[in-house]
Amino acid sequence: MFERFFRSEAASGVLLLGTTLVALAMANADISAPLYFRTLEIHLGGLSVLHWINDGLMALFFLLVGLEIKQELVGGALSTWSSRALPGFAALGGMIAPALIYAACNRGNPAAQHGWAIPTATDIAFSLGVLAMLGSRVPASLKIFLAALAIIDDLLAVVIIALFYGSGLNWLFLGLAAVTILLLVALNALKVTRLSPYLFLGALLWFFVLRSGLHATLAGVALAIVIPRGPGQKLEHGLANWVAFAIVPIFALANAGVSLAGMRLASLAEPITLGVAAGLFLGKQLGVSGAVWLALRLRLGRLPDDTNWLHIYGTSMLCGIGFTISLFIGALAFAAADMQAEAKLGVLAGSLVSGLMGWLVLGLAGRAALSSGK
Repeated sequence: MFERFFRSEAASGVLLLGTTLVALAMANADISAPLYFRTLEIHLGGLSVLHWINDGLMALFFLLVGLEIKQELVGGALSTWSSRALPGFAALGGMIAPALIYAACNRGNPAAQHGWAIPTATDIAFSLGVLAMLGSRVPASLKIFLAALAIIDDLLAVVIIALFYGSGLNWLFLGLAAVTILLLVALNALKVTRLSPYLFLGALLWFFVLRSGLHATLAGVALAIVIPRGPGQKLEHGLANWVAFAIVPIFALANAGVSLAGMRLASLAEPITLGVAAGLFLGKQLGVSGAVWLALRLRLGRLPDDTNWLHIYGTSMLCGIGFTISLFIGALAFAAADMQAEAKLGVLAGSLVSGLMGWLVLGLAGRAALSSGK
């Protein structure tokens, strides 16, 4: 499963990069910028185009994330506690350290503090895409380690979104969502294997969660949990390419377009921008590598085969490529356009530096391994 997962996610990273550049160009060109921002504000069926993308299409993204997590936990590379320990520790450390750095940069500003979770995420497509560029210079075990780490990172991000980024709860719709989940559980218990009943109830669940005050994307995760493994695998295979090559690039096109008008180099020192960028670049490498060191000291795991500490350090830098979920959390954290723009700039800057430095360090690690005969 990991080979297929790695191919699709890594290939989509190239498309994702291109889409990001297009979004930035459109948001900063005099001809296209007004059309770009007006299009995102068009309302259809009670939601803006941007909300349909972030609340609707991204529910399918999180549905796929949930299915992949479930697959790996049940019968894949995360199916045993020993296989989960090292990437689990790394993912946890890679969330705590960036959050602390962001909080330190924004101390004394309660509104800005709400964005503490923005630099805690790792983008699977971009990070694995960089590893793909390095080819055989990095061992296959390192790719599996990074994929497992990023999957656990996604799971933790879902928990964070559920706990900290909902709005005022509507108990009627929350109750309807709970009833819908019970119906889905009943279908599972009755061993129903047709996809259509699950998808119908999943669509209802999305609507109820949207109206409940929780974020609508959580409906995708809930559906992934209760759907049986057989139809779940069928759905996962059907969604993978759509998510990798359509949904995530559309999300990037809608969310990466930040206007750079009036921004100077000093703009990077704005507390929100600095907190996000430093959290991604410094926090991820300190948190991930530090947590791996601690796990090894506690004998809770071992380094992936054919790797050394330079490989781990380079991988911890790649974890600073936040992008998709970082942008997503930024949109949830801030309502003000200027704060969202500062967060986006921090995500782009931190992800760019993390990707470049991680690529350089892992390239050095590969050359060092070759020269030593490994």
